[in-house]
Amino acid sequence: MMTFLGTRGEIDPSTRRHRRHSALMMRRGAARVMIDCGADWLNLLDSVSPTAIVLTHAHPDHAYGLARGAPCPVYATSKTLALLRRFLIRDARRIAARTAWEIDGIGFEAFAVEHSTRAPAVGYRIVARRRCLFYAPDVAAIRDRRAALKDVHLYVGDGASIRRPIIRRRGHVLIGHASILEQLGWCREAGIRQAVFTHCGSQIVRGNGRRIGALIRRLGMEFGIDAGLAYDGLSVCFG
Repeated sequence: MMTFLGTRGEIDPSTRRHRRHSALMMRRGAARVMIDCGADWLNLLDSVSPTAIVLTHAHPDHAYGLARGAPCPVYATSKTLALLRRFLIRDARRIAARTAWEIDGIGFEAFAVEHSTRAPAVGYRIVARRRCLFYAPDVAAIRDRRAALKDVHLYVGDGASIRRPIIRRRGHVLIGHASILEQLGWCREAGIRQAVFTHCGSQIVRGNGRRIGALIRRLGMEFGIDAGLAYDGLSVCFG
């Protein structure tokens, strides 16, 4: 089972449906693995009681809830942990891209994604009971997309923008956010049949939820994909 604890991007507007920064809780047996922990989780971790925390990158809306430490091990790349070195994280565990590892029967493999040069990000292939999802809440491009999305059953992606990417270039590197439309194209190319979008931007958070939800479903149908928007508290059976 997975639950979206938060679905709001790094924006000021918030609503009941998109109140907290993007975070996902994976549950399997006694394990409660929280993926990302933004600034608005500071002092609130006891309310969700994670047994482990996994970070995609060091931006405030994904990691600053750990400024006063964590009640459990924190898994992240060396670059992310170096950017958070002033935080009071007692049990920091370094992970490497393209190396598979497990937390209580939940498998993880990090893939580099283009999003930020100052806070390099990864997305995660997550496997539980032969089901595989790919989680990339902040992504402009996936470096090794074919391998990252191979045999994925569910794609959980970046909802910062619906049709137009929010991207600029620094040399050959993309910075920012791919649109939902572009990510649906990635899913179709990889044969993924289900997608959910989180890390919602102002266009979604400020808009009419019913109309925007219908638009995402319609765009998904055009690609042959069952697509929808995540909201805070949404639970999805997985693994």
